[in-house]
Amino acid sequence: MPYAHEIRVSWGDCDPARIAYTANIPAWALDAINGWWEANLDGDGWFQMELDRGFGTPFVHMEMDFRAPITPRHRLICEVRPVRLGESSISFRVDGFQGGKLCFEGLFVCVFIVAGSFEKRPAPDEVRAIVEPMLASVD
Repeated sequence: MPYAHEIRVSWGDCDPARIAYTANIPAWALDAINGWWEANLDGDGWFQMELDRGFGTPFVHMEMDFRAPITPRHRLICEVRPVRLGESSISFRVDGFQGGKLCFEGLFVCVFIVAGSFEKRPAPDEVRAIVEPMLASVD
């Protein structure tokens, strides 16, 4: 099951066309991915990963396809799931829905680094223990 993250789209998030300003959409997807980390690392998101756990996950690739406009009419539900775990990277799929309609889909790839030095490192064992069973259940 994907993790579902709710975003409240407000009037101030919209452009003159009365739909969500395009630049907000990747930010909402990233907020949802941070929510996935919090849901799976005992409440720890990117901030705690960097400062307390000693690793970071900067993005190296993002791609998005837009399917329907996003408006303030409904909550935006971003479904997040890991789709690949490499030696030193993790890929997430994020699908955004409003009123049951697919609004966007995206792929986001991060690499694991040593916090503070930006040196690439292997995926932490604690992350592997969480993600590998999720990936196995999809296969």
